[in-house]
Parts: sequence; C-alpha cells; structure tokens
Amino acid sequence: MQVTLKGEIVEVLGTQPVVGEKAPAFSLYNTEDEKVALDDLRGSVVLISVFPDINTSVCDKQTRKFNETAADIEGLTLLSVSRNTKEELVNWCSANGIDMQMLHDDAGEFGEAYGLKVPKLGNKLARSVFVIDKDGILSYMEIVPEIATAPNEAAALAAAKNLPSSHCHSNE
Repeated sequence: MQVTLKGEIVEVLGTQPVVGEKAPAFSLYNTEDEKVALDDLRGSVVLISVFPDINTSVCDKQTRKFNETAADIEGLTLLSVSRNTKEELVNWCSANGIDMQMLHDDAGEFGEAYGLKVPKLGNKLARSVFVIDKDGILSYMEIVPEIATAPNEAAALAAAKNLPSSHCHSNE
C-alpha cells in the first residue's frame, strides 16, 4: 500500500488487517519491561495509536490527545505503539509528566503483523489507529494517508465508544 510523506509517495510494506476479522496477535514490552499481549486484553475494548517517532511534533500531539481523550472512556485500554526505543518513550513520558501504556516494537513484530513498515523511514511504523472489540475483532482502522498529519481521533474514539463492552461508556 502507499501513503504520502509531505506529499511524496512512500511504500508501506506488508498486509494490513481487515475490519471485521480477528485482529493480528502481538506481544510487546511496555516501558516497565512488562509484556503486553493482545490476547491478554480480551474482555476490554482496545484502541491502538501507532506513530512513527515520538520525538516529532505530530506524533507528540497524537499521543497526548489520545491519552487525554481515551481516559474519558471507561473500560477502554489505550496502547501507544512505535519503533522508538524504551528509553526514548520513557524520556518523553517523564519530560511531559504523562503516565501511559507505551509499547516499543523493537523487533518490528507489530509492524509486520499489521503491515505498517515504512522502509523509507527506516522501517518506522505508518501512522495509524486500530480499535479492537472485547472479543479480539478489529472493528475500526485508519492508516493515515499522509504520514505528516494526525489521524481522525474523533472517528476512532466514536468507534471505541460504540462497541459493546461491560463498561464501555463515557463518563460525560
């Protein structure tokens, strides 16, 4: 598949998952060195925010925004995934006073499973958002067509809120 980076066409390698089918399994480490596996999150709605590099402005903004807004959805598990190192993610979180579930895809396992590797960016991940229901079915997906722009956060959050789950409703 192809997306653009500041207007230039770049290739995204792999096969992307299909909405309505079982989401590809993965297990990655968070910044506390705990393994987080999709299979262990069954029973809760999962929103995965994927970004190329936490140390860029659009990625920073995307991550902050989802951290703020997803907190309002009860029963939602928010995961942020990138190829950044554990240290880069820890440093970003502490510099910004943010405590959230950040997963580092060191070996590119997530990028492989979700078809998100961008060779032109050193196999960093294409900016994207996935919402997975409590049974592990992919219910929403956006691979952002222009890497330098933010995803449609409102659509992703609406998709997450609309999924049946034992507690998935807004606090508002």
